[in-house]
Amino acid sequence: MERAILPEVSVVVVNYRGAEDTITCLRALRDDLAYPADKLQVVVVDNASGDGGADRIRAAFPDVTVVDSPTNQGFAGGCNLGVEHATGAVLAFLNNDARPHRDWLTEAVRVLRREPGVGAVASKVLDWEGRTIDFVDGGLTWFGMGYKRHAGQPDDGSHDVPRDVLFGTGSALVVRTSVFKSLNGFDERFFMFYEDVDLGWRMNLRGWRVRYEPASLTYHRHHASMSTVDISRELYLLERNALAALYKNLSDETLAKVLPAALALVVRRATARGDIDPRQLEITRRPADPADDAAPVPVPRQALAGFLAIDQFVELMPSLAESRKKEQAARRRTDADLVPLMRKAMEPAYPLPRYLAAHEILVDLFGLDEVFGRPRRVLVLTGDAISEKMAGPAIRAWNMADVLSGEHEVRLVTVNPLCTPPDAPFPVLRVRTGDVGEQVAWADVVVLQGHAMEYVPSLKDAANTKIVVCDMYDPMHLELLEQGKDDTDEQREKDLLGVTKVLNNQLRRGDFFLCASERQRHFWLGHLAALGRLTPSLYDNDPTVRSLLAIAPFGLSGKPPQRTGPGLRATLGLAESDKVVLWAGGVYSWFDPLTLVAAIDTLRARRPDVRLVFLGMKHPNPEVPDMDIAGRTRALAKRLELTGTHVFFNETWVPYQDRQNWLLDADCGVTTHYEHVETTFAFRTRVLDYLWSGLPIVTTDGDSFADLVRREGLGVVVGSEDPDALADALEKALYDKEFADACAERIAAVRERFTWEVALAPLVEFCRDPRPATDRLPGSATLVRNRPLALGEKLQRDVKLVKEYLDAGGAGEVARRATGRVLKKLRRG
Repeated sequence: MERAILPEVSVVVVNYRGAEDTITCLRALRDDLAYPADKLQVVVVDNASGDGGADRIRAAFPDVTVVDSPTNQGFAGGCNLGVEHATGAVLAFLNNDARPHRDWLTEAVRVLRREPGVGAVASKVLDWEGRTIDFVDGGLTWFGMGYKRHAGQPDDGSHDVPRDVLFGTGSALVVRTSVFKSLNGFDERFFMFYEDVDLGWRMNLRGWRVRYEPASLTYHRHHASMSTVDISRELYLLERNALAALYKNLSDETLAKVLPAALALVVRRATARGDIDPRQLEITRRPADPADDAAPVPVPRQALAGFLAIDQFVELMPSLAESRKKEQAARRRTDADLVPLMRKAMEPAYPLPRYLAAHEILVDLFGLDEVFGRPRRVLVLTGDAISEKMAGPAIRAWNMADVLSGEHEVRLVTVNPLCTPPDAPFPVLRVRTGDVGEQVAWADVVVLQGHAMEYVPSLKDAANTKIVVCDMYDPMHLELLEQGKDDTDEQREKDLLGVTKVLNNQLRRGDFFLCASERQRHFWLGHLAALGRLTPSLYDNDPTVRSLLAIAPFGLSGKPPQRTGPGLRATLGLAESDKVVLWAGGVYSWFDPLTLVAAIDTLRARRPDVRLVFLGMKHPNPEVPDMDIAGRTRALAKRLELTGTHVFFNETWVPYQDRQNWLLDADCGVTTHYEHVETTFAFRTRVLDYLWSGLPIVTTDGDSFADLVRREGLGVVVGSEDPDALADALEKALYDKEFADACAERIAAVRERFTWEVALAPLVEFCRDPRPATDRLPGSATLVRNRPLALGEKLQRDVKLVKEYLDAGGAGEVARRATGRVLKKLRRG
């Protein structure tokens, strides 16, 4: 990010008798943080420590704003007091027993600048040594207790994907100042614990997103401030604040079911935690000596915490009721909308047998499953092979499942015989075509691609209420025009009609469609319009029609490629000094590898160290036949005596998880194709791997990626079937270091727009609130029908027409039009 346009950030740190920790934290902010010092304000609130710590902090850091609180206002009140002295457009809250990674603020601010709908960035928090997880995701139970998911587990890199969360931890949270103030900050009645849960909950209800960003990293000595506090006092705050958060934030309908059950559960939690005999006051259990019945009954402090929490919750209810009115009036999202962000709302949380029994009773009797229930079920359905070696459709389906699994229960299902998937955080199943219907019945939302809808004929029925998302990133009928050139005309026509019918079935039935580029979007809009899907009601509600058809390009990993094994140089025996051109995908009929081989033949005369490597010649899907173009490419390379010296063929397929090793050995990426309709609307998925690995791109003109390369300066675009121009372009990309370095720098900025999280954002957004397409809703009809115009309306219309005719052609045009209208009336009469 450019320094000049970075916002000022105010970091708020609350200190209470922890000056040593606070000084360590401030030192890290001053010495280790990459954020520009002149755009950083640090505010320390001393919460009436009374130990001289505030003076120590002032002496050690004279540039820090130190605010003395007259009383201990807790974390919530201390933070709010600090915000009163903050001047930044962005607020960053950091525990005094935490230290930031150098990129903590830079990465958080990058998210806020790039995504205007994000109100707060939840940082990734590890323990002080950076080994175990403190915060990577938040969960919320139906009874109001927030918790840190995966806390205490080793940080194995599996939580390094950004995601939306319900809340971030207050120990490291970056918030837009305007949003924080519009929410009146943290709720000071909480004092500490769950004030961050409550803030995130309220933020989400108002339509703002809270975004977990793993690159915004901090390290935390967990609960250093509570190390001397009795556990019963902590339990008291947790119980009381959970009830307060529920009361403020749940809708009337939900609260009516939840609050009685939550109160009952607090009591059972208290008696179970304190191992209290729940039947000791039964009338049938009176002691023989009446005097013994008057003796005090000991209650453990951990049990007492629950009872006192309810008592003080009642005390707070009048003020909470006022807050509740404001929150309910301001909400923009429903309770059901936020259930996916709660992760596992029905989680009991405490493994106490009597408590678990009560939890089950309350959930059943109050029907809480109906309120929070199970997570939304999403089926991602493909016909492609899923294994270590995957082609584009399977890669796309895999990443759809991966991105959606953070918020929903997801299954990835293929009907392909080859299904030997790598480890996944979601189930991956291979089913027979006849059994797909069972998977569809399980799902709330079906995301499908290719021919998948044909496996479930009932899904094509207009009366079917299942929500269907159709991934149209592959215009199969245009592809088939090229792929089928070797077949007879009769077979080609038959195949084309069949594939077009498959696509039309999806276009008629789908509730939401995805395509890969703006060009494709124009193409599919034409299809949808021809099929009558662009209705007036849809258009009036959404003139862009993006609620029906959105762009979701192929994506790439948000993490830069890292070598995990040998690459193409070691595998093929290429020297480190060789200049390598990489063809990163398969060789299919719609490509033009022949011109590329001819260009290498031309270039080797003046650059003998040039090498061309084809990454995969054998499609990983066994159902995809070899295409004639592959054989012709091998034959041409052999005839020109290039095979094994300047042109190399990997005759299998590089596993998806290993492809970065080959990419990191290349010097530039290439894709060449013929000039035809398929090219115009194609999206060359493997070109994204060039962006991922920072390779200058040489491409033939005519597709959407050529537009991108030309517009953003990512490489060289050449005309089709011009080996000399292609040779010159390859030479520039390979041997002009200044040019290649400039391309790599621009690629680094562009690739951020193509991470899977960004690319699939429209799908993620739709699945958060999936709805039938408006023209598929029962009873959908035009509400306003034509009626005869009144006299005044007719006069207004005629005056408007006269003006248009004068503008178009003067008085003569008015006379001609008027004569025409008279003749029409005479013919009717």
